Amino acid sequence: MSAFIHLIADYGQSDPAFSEVVHRLKYEDQTIDVQTTAVPPFSTVATGFWIAQLALHNPVFDELLVYSNTAPRTEATTPDQADEGGDLCYLELENGVPVVAVDAGYNLSFVRDRIQEYRVIELPATGGQFRSRDVFPTRVVELANGNRQSLGPARSPQTIPSVPDQTVCHVDGYGNIKTSIRASSLDQYSERPTLSINAETKTVTIGEGVADVAEGELGFIPGSAGGSDPYAELFLRGGSAAAAFDHPQPGDSIQFQPS
Repeated sequence: MSAFIHLIADYGQSDPAFSEVVHRLKYEDQTIDVQTTAVPPFSTVATGFWIAQLALHNPVFDELLVYSNTAPRTEATTPDQADEGGDLCYLELENGVPVVAVDAGYNLSFVRDRIQEYRVIELPATGGQFRSRDVFPTRVVELANGNRQSLGPARSPQTIPSVPDQTVCHVDGYGNIKTSIRASSLDQYSERPTLSINAETKTVTIGEGVADVAEGELGFIPGSAGGSDPYAELFLRGGSAAAAFDHPQPGDSIQFQPS
């Protein structure tokens, strides 16, 4: 069976950079299949969220490898210093799915506790500005085909920052806001708490599903991502939750207000 590579990157929704990287991956092995997902520029939160969803919570291909290149220019891995680029790393999750991703910011945070192998990938000395096109594809395809010769020193998953609390992770095309808040934690709040994003403060209805929220109201319910304890999602019946909260972006904070 041919390898299936899912590429997550912050090039831009319709940026030709995706085409260039896909071409290089196919050049390395014409039998592989490649799918792409775009995240906002430099958003390691959105990247980490989708790495977890595709590799951990909904991996439907036996030959799947998730490849990510959201690489803010930093050598550090701490979120507040993610601005210069980091090491390309190999992860194997508990379910056996391999991930190749840059160790920067929150890229690896959403799978941190489910990593069984975590290694640096050794790269050629020559680099360049467009590493994900000119340098990374050779290693990605080698690993997708089971060639592990490029794997270098092991790292501890404990060096990866934990998932950010109460944070926007993704805004979908309907204006629904996916968050880093687990559905199981919603029990600590009242049925109609007040919360703020982007200085916009709204009252929301906590429910088990869309049917628990009246037309025209904001709801906070278990979403479609996150596995058995899904991440909670804000939505507006008959409208856009994103518009109601002034169009938040991944990484924006969610604040619950005192009752």
